[in-house]
Amino acid sequence: MKFIPPLQPAQLVKRYKRFLADITLPCGEEQTIHCANTGAMTGCAETNNTVWYSVSDNAKRKYPRSWELTQTFSDHFICVNTQRANQLVEEALNNNVIRELSGYTSLKREVKYGNENSRIDFLLTDEHQPNTYIEVKSVTLLEGQAQGYFPDAVTVRGQKHIRELIEMVEAGHRAVLFFAVLHTGIHTVSPAKHIDPQYAQLLAEAVQKGVEVLAYTADITPDEIVLSKSVPIVI
Repeated sequence: MKFIPPLQPAQLVKRYKRFLADITLPCGEEQTIHCANTGAMTGCAETNNTVWYSVSDNAKRKYPRSWELTQTFSDHFICVNTQRANQLVEEALNNNVIRELSGYTSLKREVKYGNENSRIDFLLTDEHQPNTYIEVKSVTLLEGQAQGYFPDAVTVRGQKHIRELIEMVEAGHRAVLFFAVLHTGIHTVSPAKHIDPQYAQLLAEAVQKGVEVLAYTADITPDEIVLSKSVPIVI
């Protein structure tokens, strides 16, 4: 996924009210930008980090600038726009980058499923394979040496998604929890038991019942983001 037009750099002042952040442009002017991330963004929003933002041509938007990437003091790149995760996974599925999920003839987005009023991110179908339900999660929490965790805050919604995936397996389908690792400093992924023990427990139960868990890291630059290769998962 290429950024067209190119992203612009600025310096982060602060993030606040979940969806807003103040930045300082290279000219010294301070602006408010939109932040499409409802999570804690731990380690992704330190004052004076470099922010890379896109600019919308929608004249109706109050804040035309959108925070896309953080470049940390360690020179790691993090995609903080959570809307990008599904776009990247869809691109990778269409290009057969994810070898474990290749060979399907149909891809549908946001399909209703389960008993808890959910919508699956992607449903893959093929007459020669079982229906495959894919739930995508963005991983940006880095702790320690290259260790990534999900979630970065307690997620009741995420717990519901795991229960729905278990239900799909029990109904004879294939179910996949896909971690899109959008932090270049992360090389291994684990459930964040220290943050949401219920989520970690549900994930362990899901794996025992046949839910598959995949994690792919992304190559991230201010020019483009591309899902590239699988990384280890430690449940």
